[in-house]
Amino acid sequence: MTPGAYDEHGPGRLGELRRVLEEAGRVVVAFSGGVDSALVARAANDVLGPDRSLAVTAVSASLLESELDECRRLAREWGLRWREAATAELERPAYVANGRDRCYHCKSELMDVLSPIAAGEGAVVALGVNLDDLDDHRPGQRAAAERGAVFPLVQAGFTKAGVRRAARALGMDVWDKPAGACLASRLPYGTPVTVERLGTVASAEESLKALGFRQVRVRHYGHLARVEVPTPQLPEVLGKRDAVVAAVKSAGYRYVTLDLEGFRSGNLNH
Repeated sequence: MTPGAYDEHGPGRLGELRRVLEEAGRVVVAFSGGVDSALVARAANDVLGPDRSLAVTAVSASLLESELDECRRLAREWGLRWREAATAELERPAYVANGRDRCYHCKSELMDVLSPIAAGEGAVVALGVNLDDLDDHRPGQRAAAERGAVFPLVQAGFTKAGVRRAARALGMDVWDKPAGACLASRLPYGTPVTVERLGTVASAEESLKALGFRQVRVRHYGHLARVEVPTPQLPEVLGKRDAVVAAVKSAGYRYVTLDLEGFRSGNLNH
């Protein structure tokens, strides 16, 4: 994809995104593999080239191994300059306590890791935040902004739907990838975040994805797991009841429940 493609009046606001990135000059993109950060990483590489853009994936216990593999694949396919960087949010007591400001401490850790990398590149840190994200409870955005991060998708006027249209127009196969979130979001506020709990959630979700459930959350309540899938898939869960129960119990849960309200991103914020 050539930079000129971003001047076309096609889906989304790609021309405006190109202008924002060119104005930034050099960027280090926090690349989680989700469609938002993927669009920023891809566009930065297309517009600025690998000499002026670097995609960095933060690696910790809160990231699914399959998501890290996805980042590797996309970086290879798109020719991104890419690297991993370990983060240590689990060493921050305020993060482990899992209050309503958990994401603030998580993004603080991310920025503490990415900022020196960006300084070495003479770049700014860019995050895949879109306009719709601004309406949710996202204290992490405040932490990132306080530390100098930029949000190119917000600056270019992208909504979540606009991001997906633009990603599809660019031929990105992640354009319809289900929304993701760090594994700590599966723990109710007040439940301390531990490596063991994150591992249990990760194991259960990976097993359910292997059964064909692309959009799934396993909310952690001690020995009880509350499974969320989109409401149209509720009958499918019941049809695969034995396999679903076995998959979740094999991760370490004693009780398996199905949320009849279906999947809701960030529902523990309400």
